[in-house]
Amino acid sequence: MRTLPGLLLAVTLLAACGGQPEQPPPAPPPTPPSTSAPAATTTAKAPVWQVGARPLPRRPDGFGQVLPTPAPLVERSLPTADLLPPPAGDRYASTVEPVPARVLARSTWRPECPVPSGQLRYLTMSFWGFDGRAHTGEMLVNASVAAQVTKAFGELYAARFPIEEMRVTRADELDAPPTGDGNNTGAFVCRPVRGQTTWSAHASGLAVDVNPFCNPYVKGDLVLPELASAYTDRGRERPGMILPGGPVVRAFTAAGWTWGGTWTSPKDIMHFSATGN
Repeated sequence: MRTLPGLLLAVTLLAACGGQPEQPPPAPPPTPPSTSAPAATTTAKAPVWQVGARPLPRRPDGFGQVLPTPAPLVERSLPTADLLPPPAGDRYASTVEPVPARVLARSTWRPECPVPSGQLRYLTMSFWGFDGRAHTGEMLVNASVAAQVTKAFGELYAARFPIEEMRVTRADELDAPPTGDGNNTGAFVCRPVRGQTTWSAHASGLAVDVNPFCNPYVKGDLVLPELASAYTDRGRERPGMILPGGPVVRAFTAAGWTWGGTWTSPKDIMHFSATGN
């Protein structure tokens, strides 16, 4: 029979050797179910093509490398971003005014250009986009041809000929890396003839380029814009193309302008000129 001291010793040894199991910590209280809907996740739809986002390597002549037309641009039909308020209703509207100082400042005009700024006019004109909507574009032209240009684009509007973009060319675009995907319809650009040192008719506001991507410039192995090779096939008609006997040729030849699409080399399909060059 154990004595009381012996029993106390046994209990002490049992506790020291872990005979009594450690109790686990109490479990946290359950989280009540949420009554709110999970946050919605949205995925932004990427644009079909972002114009000007992919610079091209330059050729020795300074132009971009001519590459096959990317698939999204073979049947080009990009939406138009409105820089000016669209016309009210579906009627053609145009304005002619001296070039505002803010517009001249963002244009390519500089004092050494072959035309004084006072001889230029700022036009706004309605046009139909590839998106089927009416838009308002802007253009700088020589004052001597302002009425002819607004009349010609009125005829294109009546024919619902689609134009992707119509805005004044910015000064920074002259030195920007080539991307080969532009499609801006414009007139005045203070630059020389492509690959030459003499002034282009554009530098006097006496030439207009219409949908350049759909109507490229071709000379030898050079295609401008550089990604527009798919549109050198003029037998495959697509919206925005200038074709013999079509509304663009009719409108400008009626004004006495020359179409570069009739030239042999270069063949400048986008180009109409009041000077013949």
